[in-house]
This record gives sequence, C-alpha cells and structure tokens, in this order.
Amino acid sequence: MHEKSIELLNKAVADELAAVHQYMYFHFHCDDQGYDLLAGLFKRTAIEEMVHVERLAERILFLKGEIEMKVADDVKKIHDVKEMLQLAVKMEEGSARDYNNWANECSKNADSVSKKLFEDLVMDEERHFDQYDTEVDNLDKFGEKYLALQSIERSKSLSTGGGVA
Repeated sequence: MHEKSIELLNKAVADELAAVHQYMYFHFHCDDQGYDLLAGLFKRTAIEEMVHVERLAERILFLKGEIEMKVADDVKKIHDVKEMLQLAVKMEEGSARDYNNWANECSKNADSVSKKLFEDLVMDEERHFDQYDTEVDNLDKFGEKYLALQSIERSKSLSTGGGVA
C-alpha cells in the first residue's frame, strides 16, 4: 500500500547520506585550512542531515519497508571554499525541490505522515540553503578578507590556550 512512499523515503535517505559525507568532507578541509566558522557550519549541517536519515528510517520501518543505506552521490573532492559553498547551495536547493515534490506524491497516495515529514525536511533544507547562500554572498562581497577573518578565530583560540576546534 505504501510502496511509493517507501521508495521516496529511501531516495531521501540516499540524498541525506550523500549530504552527510559531502559536508563532513568539507568540514575536514575547512578545519584543515583554519576556517573554523565554516568548518563548524558544515559539521552542524552534517549532523542535522544525520537526524534526517534517522527520521526517514523510522518512517520506513513503520511502513514495514526496508531501509536502503545507499548513498546518492560520491563525495566531490573540492578544496576551494567558494566552490564548496556553491555546491552546498545547489545540494540544498535540489533537496528542497525534491522533498516538495515527494510530499505532494505522498499526499496523492494518502500518506499524510510521510507528506508532513517531507514538508518538515523542506523547511530544514531551505534554512541550510539560506545559510550557505549567505556565505557565498559574504565571499562575493568581502573576498579573501572574509576567509582571513575566519582564520583569525583559530588564532584567537590558540593564543588563549583554547586549542584547535
């Protein structure tokens, strides 16, 4: 009865797992480059995406489906911060669009709970989109100075004995 919902929920699991991997990769590289604030943003988003996987998996199990732990995409090996942020914007925009469509599909199949889950995810993805889009705008406005300010945060922490984040 809920085969279509289970299929869409598993597509979302794959999308979210890909986001977790990509954002953790970006977190590691931003951290390595000394951009603590951006590293933290990527890490927090990855953790939120893990929570999404959990919510999706719980719904799949409730519907008596099998959770497919497949990742939608391979990690893109990007080291340039602006390119990282641009990819994040694209990923979040795509997820919001897909989840909107999938919410409508679940509604057509009389699955209002999965519909609401997708609608809730859209709100999170749009917030992530806005955060990354703001960072892209900041880089466009302030250029390399913006990244230099990010690295000052680490220097402040190290000089006060706070260690590396």
